[in-house]
Amino acid sequence: MIVRFLFFTILLISSSVQAEQIATPVTDLLGRTVSVKLPVQRVILGEGRQLYLVAMLDKENPAKRVVAWRKDLIQSDPATWQQYRKRFPLLEKIPTFGGSEQGTFDVELAISLKPDVIIMNMDARKAIVDSGYEAALSSAGIPIVYVDFRYEPIAHIPPTVKLFGKLFGKMELATAYLQFRDMELKRVTSQVNKLTSPLPKVFLERLGGYSDECCMTFGKGSFGRFVKLAGGENIAASLSPGSFFTINPEQIVSANPDIVILTSGNFQASVPGGRWIPLGPGADIKEAQTRLAWFTTRPAYKNSSAQHNNAFFAIWHQFYNSPYDVIAIQQLAKWIHPELFSELDPDDTFRRLHHEFLPIPYLAGYMVSLKAEGHNSDTLSDTASR
Repeated sequence: MIVRFLFFTILLISSSVQAEQIATPVTDLLGRTVSVKLPVQRVILGEGRQLYLVAMLDKENPAKRVVAWRKDLIQSDPATWQQYRKRFPLLEKIPTFGGSEQGTFDVELAISLKPDVIIMNMDARKAIVDSGYEAALSSAGIPIVYVDFRYEPIAHIPPTVKLFGKLFGKMELATAYLQFRDMELKRVTSQVNKLTSPLPKVFLERLGGYSDECCMTFGKGSFGRFVKLAGGENIAASLSPGSFFTINPEQIVSANPDIVILTSGNFQASVPGGRWIPLGPGADIKEAQTRLAWFTTRPAYKNSSAQHNNAFFAIWHQFYNSPYDVIAIQQLAKWIHPELFSELDPDDTFRRLHHEFLPIPYLAGYMVSLKAEGHNSDTLSDTASR
C-alpha cells in the first residue's frame, strides 16, 4: 500500500509539473510566431551573454533552466564570468558550444538535451537556416526564438526583455527592470531634447585594440544610436547604413572629431597581448588609462580637436550587447556634455541596477577617461584599488 501510495504521489507531482507548462504562441524579434511550452524549464542560450538578463529573472539561481550555452561570455567577458562562476558553481557544468556562424553549433547535442526553447540572437538566423539547423530542430519539436540586444538596442531591448519574461514566467521582474531603464534613460533624453545644433562631433572606435587596424566603428545602430541619444554627432553615422563597419583613417582626419570614445574589454582569449583595454568589473583603472593614452597617438587622430583637448574615453564593449544600454548612454552623455550632466553618476546607476536586479555585487571598472571627472573618476579609482 505504501509503495502504491508513493508511486501515485510521484505520478501526480510529475503530472502537475507538466500541466504547468502550456503550449503558448510567442512572437520573437523577427516577427515570427512560434509555439513554446511555458514557462520554459529547459533552455539553450544562443549566446552566453544572455546571462546578463537571465540572471535578473532567475536571480536565486541563473543556472537552473540553462542546459547549454554558447561560450562567448567566458571568452569575451572573463571578469563577469568569474563573478558568476564563483557565486553559482553549477554554471561551470553547463555544456558549451561555439557560434552557428562558425559552424560549431552542435545541433545533435541540442536535440539530445530536449530544451523547451533555444534563444538565438537574430543575426544568427541566416546561418541557422542555411545550415539546416532550424529545420532539424523544428522536426525535433524544438522551437527557436530570436532576440536582439546588439543592432537596435533602443527599440529592441524592451520587447526582448518582455519575451524573456514571458518565456520564464517572470513578467513582473521584466517589467520592473524596464521601468527602471526607462526612468534612467529619461534623465538623459529630457535634457538632450533641449539642445540645439551644432552638437559635439564624436568618433567611436569599436573594439579598440582588438586588432591593429584603424578603425572599426559604429554607424547608425548600436553604440552609434547611443551617441545620438547622448547629444553627440556620430561622424560615422552618415557613412554606412549598417551598424558595424571599418572607416578609412583619412575620413576621421577630415571629420576632425571633438571627442573619441573607444569600446573595449579584456580580449586576452581572442587577441593575446593586444592593445585592448581590460574594462569590466574590478578593472585596474590606472592600467586602463595607460592603455587608453596610447590611442591618442594614432595617425587618424593627429591634430584633431580630441587630441588637442585630451578628450579620449573608453567604455566596456559589452554594453552594446546587453540589457544595460542605459548605463552607456548616461556615461556618453556625461562625457559629451559634462556641464549639462555634472550631477549624473552612471557608476551609481549601475551600482543600483546590480543591487535591485542582479545576484552579484557591483565592482566598478567599466569606464575610463584621460580627463579628470571629479566624483565619478574618484569613485572608479578607489573601487578598483580595493
